[in-house]
Amino acid sequence: MFPWIRRSFHALAALMVVSAARAENWPSWRGPRQDGSSLETNVPVTWSANSHVAWKTTLPGAGHASPIVWNDAVFVVAAIEDTQERHLIRLDRAKGGIAWDVPVVRAGPEGKHDLNSRASSTPATDGSSIFTAFLAEKEMVVSAHDFSGKQVWQVRPGTFSSRHGFSSSPVVFEDLVLVNGDHDGDSYILALDRASGKTRWKTPRENHTRSYCVPFIRDIAGRTQMILSGDKQVASYDPRTGKRHWVIQGPTEQFVASLVYNPDARLLFLTGGFPELHLMGIRPDGTGDVTSTHVAWRANKGVSYVPSPISFGPYFLVASDGGMASCYRAVDGKLLWQERLGPGEHASLVSAGGLVYFLGDDGVTTVVRPGDTFDKVARNELGEHCFASPAISNGRMFIRGDQHLFCLE
Repeated sequence: MFPWIRRSFHALAALMVVSAARAENWPSWRGPRQDGSSLETNVPVTWSANSHVAWKTTLPGAGHASPIVWNDAVFVVAAIEDTQERHLIRLDRAKGGIAWDVPVVRAGPEGKHDLNSRASSTPATDGSSIFTAFLAEKEMVVSAHDFSGKQVWQVRPGTFSSRHGFSSSPVVFEDLVLVNGDHDGDSYILALDRASGKTRWKTPRENHTRSYCVPFIRDIAGRTQMILSGDKQVASYDPRTGKRHWVIQGPTEQFVASLVYNPDARLLFLTGGFPELHLMGIRPDGTGDVTSTHVAWRANKGVSYVPSPISFGPYFLVASDGGMASCYRAVDGKLLWQERLGPGEHASLVSAGGLVYFLGDDGVTTVVRPGDTFDKVARNELGEHCFASPAISNGRMFIRGDQHLFCLE
């Protein structure tokens, strides 16, 4: 082999390795790190309803759950109102065709908030099974299906009552599937065996109050922590046992948005709450009740209730439900800028390639470069209302609208 050919071959091979390393699956709510972040750098920045759309597939039912992606498969869930069924659907990542569509649960329509749906829980996958959670009358139903659509197991691990409906996305951790069961009754958090669906542990919650925060799991402060807000508190648990590490009482009653972590500031960030709205920076190294000792900073401007935030470098970014984007300095909570983006925002933020994506209810995505001042990179109109949070995988962005799943490239 001539030397220049050998050098070119090695350069191409190295490029392929780097590209493969940057490509990620998006296996569950908020992606591979559960915080909305992607390590990919070739993600779309500009698009419209007629440009940079690789495919657009009509979905057979409604839902606000996000799509998830594993290699060549995209999975979504949907509620079919005519048949009162909740479905799991597999699509082809390359072309968008529906590979299969299977009913998971059939039950009467539960009561819900006007901004909720009956398929709002994002599924999760470990690469061999897909895990879903729905509400059937007054019972939570958690199921596992294989990649051919065959049901592996289905269990009803507890009751669930909320006039706002259901939205508990499962989380895969090691050999467990974790689900938040905060509701207006005997609330709980539980861990199911990933292979069988049997309950491994079930930890009661004290205050019996509905909340919808998806647990966030990370190795922080020398231990594995599963952190969530809800049930009139913010708390950290050991995901392997369900034993609580620490708790902060309050700061309010109900929560939806997931927490995020900034390793440089060594702080967790909370946004949301009802009836009061709060932003908090929390030190995650406590034990027991740390209400009076581990809140590093507080703020109350631009708070989101539903959309989960992003922590990016030295910044903490959040979108309020009313369409206001805010950027705070992570270490001390100083407000750096605020900008109105649109009439409403309920999708959670995602980040990739040094940029943060704000998806509005009107289907308009504002792309922002985080910094001390507002830097709008692009404004992209998709032409369809959107409430589900985007997914990013292998250089493509997947956005679920009212009627279609869009694949952007």
